[in-house]
Amino acid sequence: MEPLSWGQIIGQMFIQFTPVWIALVVLFTASIIYKRKLGLYGKLFDSPIGMIGFGIVMFWVFTAIFSNLIITHDPLVQVSGMKNKVPGTPVPEGTAGFEYYLLGGDNLARDVFSRMVAGSRIVVQIAPFATLFAFMVGITLGLPAGYFGGRLDTFLSFLANLILAFPVILLFYLLVTPEIVATGLPTYMAGVLFLFPIIFLVVLWNSRYFTQPQKRNVFVAITLLLGGWVYLGTAWGADPTGFFNMQSNILIVFVSVVFVNSPTVFRIVRGLALDIQTRDYVAAAQTRGEGPWYIMLWEILPNARGPLIVDFCLRIGYTTILLGTLGFFGLGLEPESPDWGTTINAGRRLLSIFPHPALAPALALMSLVLGLNLLADGLREESLKD
Repeated sequence: MEPLSWGQIIGQMFIQFTPVWIALVVLFTASIIYKRKLGLYGKLFDSPIGMIGFGIVMFWVFTAIFSNLIITHDPLVQVSGMKNKVPGTPVPEGTAGFEYYLLGGDNLARDVFSRMVAGSRIVVQIAPFATLFAFMVGITLGLPAGYFGGRLDTFLSFLANLILAFPVILLFYLLVTPEIVATGLPTYMAGVLFLFPIIFLVVLWNSRYFTQPQKRNVFVAITLLLGGWVYLGTAWGADPTGFFNMQSNILIVFVSVVFVNSPTVFRIVRGLALDIQTRDYVAAAQTRGEGPWYIMLWEILPNARGPLIVDFCLRIGYTTILLGTLGFFGLGLEPESPDWGTTINAGRRLLSIFPHPALAPALALMSLVLGLNLLADGLREESLKD
């Protein structure tokens, strides 16, 4: 068979992404129709920059979701004779999967297109959820530090500044090195850090439904049951069903991201709490006799959502870059992992001769971070109109 031209390659890739295009059309159509009922998310569709960023981000999210339908070959399988082949090269007869390597082969004769698509799944699994956990830690500690002040604020701020004193890349490097992993430190850190989402939700329900004990007890019981199940699986690998058990290499990277991002989130939340607690509606809540945690979680936090949502989007972008950096240095994830950083590192050795193995994941990483930045700009623009 003759190699594919670039027009044919682009056309076939467009066809491979059909599930993603369908999902994007459905999502955008429903969102635009009901945008006036969707709060800040709906207002995002009034911002062209925000819509473009949201579209790019959701493209990669849906790519991760439908990755098994999009890939043309197993991203870990090596096909004889396809080492460093250029895009559009036909595979040998009898090879499972599509008839061509759409974006060529890498230095181990694996399909670059399939590895790029499979790599999105790893990024989407780690970056948003690790950032969410970091926000849970930062919010749970930042609110009381800013609201109560005093020795509590001094102590927590000292710990945050101590962690932030280390260069981020160096701290990541130390946390994922085999010597540190062998001590079990990442597991113990997970045992502590992963408790914060449960603590946050329990305090949230208790402060909101303190006067309705039956409803409060139901919410707290559900949180403890489901949260404990997820906690045992993710932190200790003790989920009897195996559904929430996290691979050790992913756990190491996950914990590192949470640990590094939490102090920055803490400082942002603390600063917002110091500012918002001087507002009149906080004084009115205090006059009504509301408890401090109710004021923090239901008066201060909702009014800080704009800056926090924007920072959340930006921080996912930073986390994506950090994951790529770790993969580039061969740390954290397995060497054969299709994550974008590892793939770029594998392809850089022959970059001047065969640029396609490193170029495809590099462009994917760049586009996702660009989409997150544009989304954050759109959210910032709309939040300022409130």
